[in-house]
Amino acid sequence: MKRFTTILTLMFILALPLLVLAEEAAPAAGPSLGLTISNVWMMVATFLVFIMHLGFASLEAGLTQSKNTVNILFKNTLIPAIGLLTYAWFGFNLMYPGEFNGIFGFAGFGLPFPTVEGALDLAYNEGYTYWTDFLFQGMFAATAATIVSGAVAERIKLNSFLVFSAIYVGLVYPIVGSWKWGGGWLDAMGFYDFAGSTLVHSVGGWAALVGAIMLGARKGKYVNGKINPIPGHSMPLATIGAFLLWLGWFGFNGGSVLSADPALVSLTLVTTCIAAAAGIVGAMVTSWMISKKPDLSMVLNGCLAGLVGITAGADQMGLGSSFWIGLIAGILVVISVMAIDRMRIDDPVGALSVHLVCGIWGTLAVGIFGAMAGMKQFGIQLLGVGAYGAASAIAALIIFSLVKATMGLRVSEEEEVEGLDVGEHGLEAYPDLALQSSAKSSLL
Repeated sequence: MKRFTTILTLMFILALPLLVLAEEAAPAAGPSLGLTISNVWMMVATFLVFIMHLGFASLEAGLTQSKNTVNILFKNTLIPAIGLLTYAWFGFNLMYPGEFNGIFGFAGFGLPFPTVEGALDLAYNEGYTYWTDFLFQGMFAATAATIVSGAVAERIKLNSFLVFSAIYVGLVYPIVGSWKWGGGWLDAMGFYDFAGSTLVHSVGGWAALVGAIMLGARKGKYVNGKINPIPGHSMPLATIGAFLLWLGWFGFNGGSVLSADPALVSLTLVTTCIAAAAGIVGAMVTSWMISKKPDLSMVLNGCLAGLVGITAGADQMGLGSSFWIGLIAGILVVISVMAIDRMRIDDPVGALSVHLVCGIWGTLAVGIFGAMAGMKQFGIQLLGVGAYGAASAIAALIIFSLVKATMGLRVSEEEEVEGLDVGEHGLEAYPDLALQSSAKSSLL
C-alpha cells in the first residue's frame, strides 16, 4: 500500500507542469450555456430554411411540364449558390450597415472576422454568433429569387434568369431589407414584419409579377379568348415540395425569434402551423365550391398561402387570429389564381397569388390582429406594403429591361415547344419515358 501511495505521489508531481500548462492554455471564458443553446437552435433553423430550397424545386418541378424539369431543378440549385455568394460579398453589409441614413448604407465588402484578442467575438449577440447570423440571413436572401423562378418558368432564358437573380438578390433585396431589418426608415416608423411576409415574399412577388408580364404567356396558354390549362407533370412531386416547405417554415418563422426563447419559439411554431392548416381548409372549400371538384394544386397553394400570411406576425398572434389569417389566405389564393389567369398573366405555379397577394395580406393583418392593431398601425403597414411594392417593381422592371435589351428574355418558340431541358441543357429528366413514348409512336 505504501509503495502504491508513493507511485501516485510521483505521478502527481510529474503531472503538475502539464496541469499548469493546460490551465494557462485554456480560454479565459467560453460561451455561456444560454448562448450555446440559442446558437444551436439558430443553426437548426438555418438548416430548415435551407431545405426549403429543395421544397421550392420539387413544388415548381411538379407543377410544370416534364420537358422543363431539368431546367427548373438547375435554376433552383443555382439560386442558393448565387444568393449566398452575393450576400457574403456585399449583400449582408448592405442589409445590416450599422449606423446609416435609413435608406441606404454599406458596411464594406466581404465578411470581416469579428474577433476580440484573437478569438471569435462571442458578445456579438445574446442569441447567436456573427457567422450564424450571416448564414441564417443568407438563406432568406436566396428565397426571393426562388419565388421569381416559379412565375417565369418554362419560357425564360437560363442565362437571363441567372443574371437577373444575381442583381436582384445581391442589390435590391438587401437594400430594401435594410429599411426594416437593418434599422432603416420603416423600422423607425413602426412598420412590423416579423419574418418576411413583405420583406421576403412580396419583394420576390413583385419581381415575379414584372417578369411574368414582360415575358408573356406560354405558347398555347391563351388562345382565341380561352384559357387552356397546362397541367403539371407530377402531383406527387409537388406534394412533397409543399410538405418540405411547411417543414422549412419551422425554421423560417421559428428561427426569426433570433433566440431559443422557449415561450416565443413555441408560440411562433403553433401559430405558423395553425395558419397553414387553416389555409389548406380555406383553399379546399373555396376551390371545391367554385370548381365543383377538390383541387389538390389549390390545396397545396392554400397551405403555402397560410404560411406566407402568418409570417409577418407569427410572434404576436393567438390561435384564433392565426386561424383567421390562414383561412382568409387560403380563400384569397384560390380567387387570386383564377383572377390572375383571367387577366392573361401566366403564372405556372401560382407564385404571384401565394407570395405577393398573401404576403400583402399577412402584412396588413398585423394591423388588424397584431399586438398594436388599430388604424394607425394598419396605416403604417399599408405604407410599408406600398413602399416595398414601388421599390421592388421599379427595380425589377429596370433589371429585366436591361437584361432583355442585352441578352434577351425569352427562349425561341422552337425551344419552348421542344422543352427547355433539351434546348438549354441538352439533357432530359426522364429519358426512359421519352424513349417509351417514341417507341409507341413508331408502332402506331
